[in-house]
Amino acid sequence: MALLYIKNIIFPAKKKPVLLPTFKQQYGTCDTASEISQDGSDSSTLRSDTGSFSSPFRVDPRIIADATIGLSDGLTVPFALTAGLSALGDTKLVIYAGLAELCAGALSMGLGGYLGGVSEAQAYSATLAETRKIVNQDPEEANQIIKSTVDSYGLSEDVLEAFATQINSCPKRSETFIMRFHHDLPESQADASRAYVSAVTIALGYLLGGLVPLTPYFFVSNNQTALLWSIGVMAFALFVFGYVKTLLVGEEKRMLCVKAGLQMMVLGGVAAGAAMGCVKAIGS
Repeated sequence: MALLYIKNIIFPAKKKPVLLPTFKQQYGTCDTASEISQDGSDSSTLRSDTGSFSSPFRVDPRIIADATIGLSDGLTVPFALTAGLSALGDTKLVIYAGLAELCAGALSMGLGGYLGGVSEAQAYSATLAETRKIVNQDPEEANQIIKSTVDSYGLSEDVLEAFATQINSCPKRSETFIMRFHHDLPESQADASRAYVSAVTIALGYLLGGLVPLTPYFFVSNNQTALLWSIGVMAFALFVFGYVKTLLVGEEKRMLCVKAGLQMMVLGGVAAGAAMGCVKAIGS
């Protein structure tokens, strides 16, 4: 996780401007009687138009982010542990300690992903309830929220007022717009199953990533030789991971994929080297 944070600081991703959808694309027609019940709640779950907010990514970016967290930590933390233990000269100790760390780390990371997903769903539900209350009890405040949300697009006052009035003419439209653009909360965040997917993705990523630097110790009896193999395998895995990750998010330019792979390899190497240095410093 720390590796991903450092990478985002040093190599920030370029953000694409958010484009507002047309009314029909995102909201369809408004049937107040059928969509909004008397108590102000939806008669059905909010539905999203996948065509309107379809992600430009080939793979769900949330899954890629979770896999990045799990794999990056799995590649660096177990490597530092096995590298430090290899100085003791006992291959079995390196393997057993590495496997124990992998199991504990995968469970811990998976639990963190699950709790994070549950927290997101709870936050979405609380924000949705608050937004629904404003829309149904204070339309004027909802109108001001809509206007303030699109004010940065440089619309004239007349166009801004007409836009806000048209959105606010239907409670469901207003509610969905405020959640999506003002709070920047997509409906997918309300899906409780995302917590399980996030937990499994992070845990498997950590487990698979941790097996990479540990694998040479299964086949090479000499610890120093196994350590050299582990360094080479980990560097190659970091490069491949950075390359494939960039490719999966829709970037087809080969040089950018290579650059991302090199970035991941360098940052992962720095993190692993720093951790290994700390272990050796403590040991000395």
